[in-house]
Amino acid sequence: MRAPVAWNTGGLSCGLSECMQPRSASRSAPTTLPPAARPRYVYVPPSREKALGALPVVAEFCRRLDLAGIVDRACPVREVALVTHGQVIEALVANRLTSPTPLWRVEDWARAWAVTEVFGIDPACLNDDRIGRALDAIAPELDRLVGSVGARAITAFGLDVTRLHWDLTSISLFGAYDDPEAGFVAPRWGKPKDRRSDLKQVQTGLAVTGDGGVPVFHRAYDGGAGETAQVIGAMTALKQLAGRRRFLVVGDSKLVSYANLRAMGQAGVVFIAPASKTYVDADVLAAQDLKAATPVDHVASRDQHKPPDQRGRYRVTEDTMTLHGKRTRDPALPVRRVFVWSSARADAARANRARKLDRARDDLGRLTRGLGGRHYPDPDAVTARVGAIAASRRVKDYLRAQVDTNQAGKPTLAWSFDQAALDAEQAADGWYALLTNLTPAQADAAEVLHRFKGQEVVERRMGAFKGPLAVAPLFLKSNRRIAALITVICLALLLFCLVERQARRAIAPATMLNGLYVRRPAKPTGRLIFQALASLRLVPATATDPPGIPRPPPLQARLMELLNVDPTQPR
Repeated sequence: MRAPVAWNTGGLSCGLSECMQPRSASRSAPTTLPPAARPRYVYVPPSREKALGALPVVAEFCRRLDLAGIVDRACPVREVALVTHGQVIEALVANRLTSPTPLWRVEDWARAWAVTEVFGIDPACLNDDRIGRALDAIAPELDRLVGSVGARAITAFGLDVTRLHWDLTSISLFGAYDDPEAGFVAPRWGKPKDRRSDLKQVQTGLAVTGDGGVPVFHRAYDGGAGETAQVIGAMTALKQLAGRRRFLVVGDSKLVSYANLRAMGQAGVVFIAPASKTYVDADVLAAQDLKAATPVDHVASRDQHKPPDQRGRYRVTEDTMTLHGKRTRDPALPVRRVFVWSSARADAARANRARKLDRARDDLGRLTRGLGGRHYPDPDAVTARVGAIAASRRVKDYLRAQVDTNQAGKPTLAWSFDQAALDAEQAADGWYALLTNLTPAQADAAEVLHRFKGQEVVERRMGAFKGPLAVAPLFLKSNRRIAALITVICLALLLFCLVERQARRAIAPATMLNGLYVRRPAKPTGRLIFQALASLRLVPATATDPPGIPRPPPLQARLMELLNVDPTQPR
């Protein structure tokens, strides 16, 4: 427990008597002071400074989520413990948000940063053994912790969960993991998103809100688990999290299967997901009439700053289709099918096709010039090379080639691209299909497209998961601790997104904030906010002086104001 300290606040000495109170009292909301009475920042010489950064923000948002309290109620420790599991998890979340590196030498990080002053934790209590015991303790309670923290985030921050976006990503692991502990996520060979097929992996599913892209739910899966098979379990957990609220789930094509859609329909969950070629093939897409489709007034985020004539265009049309189960007694499942045409997709498809054809022409030209040489001395070698070109350049569907020999016994090659096959493929350019059980009264075809386009928010959160929060590499020998650390990182992502959401709501209706970039305003993102706060410092207390915070630049002070955080009032 911390000794009472006083912060140097420009003549206003604030004794933190709350530090001597029990944990429950120290977690109560700080009293709001009128502007004239709030502590002021003063200049403090930069000797013996510690990094403060975003620690006050992390501590305050952890308090609002009651993160340590939720962990401690699920995983209590003995009264004689120096720190609780909840305090350790909060420190790990702060570590991930302020210094995202592999879980190594956290004790040294705590000594260099103002962890003692902000969280009241002795850095020696964050040694590897104590961290490992905390991860071991929370591992069996992850579902309970995730649900409790997610529900708390919904209520404490007023999150709208009527639309949730779901997706999975993979995390590659260095290590053998030949004997994983039963009951926890198991590293397995799979289909990694980073294409590291030489490494085992685990998978993580995220459900983020349409309101600010906040990840209110996550779950880890075995490395070899199929994405489609995980949907029903995730939807059941999301329904429990949402309570009586009716919500829409937006996902990728892995959401679509007869079993998944039937289960969601029976549970009263509405969904939108793109159909894969298994359910809607290219011939069906090519048969759509572009002129008969209805234009949609939708502007993609990448086109926001482009002139109107350079923005992507969208058109929609719709019908219904029926899905059938594997068993004859399975009832037919009618679903609504919305066809979407995107000019950006059409342009990309044409450019990609032209690039493939050009590369195939080059390869075939080199092959023609080398006929009869040492590499292609006979028709068999030429035929094998033609097949390799068709496969590597992905032109198998429209490459027509005939290999023969001339009178001298030299192999010959005649090839062309089937124009009819090219035209048939081109007819489907830009088209894709969305499946949904929303009724036309709930959302017309244009509205279905608008709601689906929010799916990019979960993809951005996956980027933050692997980027600013550095989920990989993981240096843990136990799959039990891997599961727990994934939850810690997902909790850090939750705070990361809540900070971004609050900053954006605080400046609304404006969307830009000055100072985040050197030469122009920018939207406040989690990455930019934490980068801006990283320069805050703290001068520890001495025998005669209380801790002090050097006067922050205007941007940092503005961010603290937007986030309603007072860094001179630690918990």
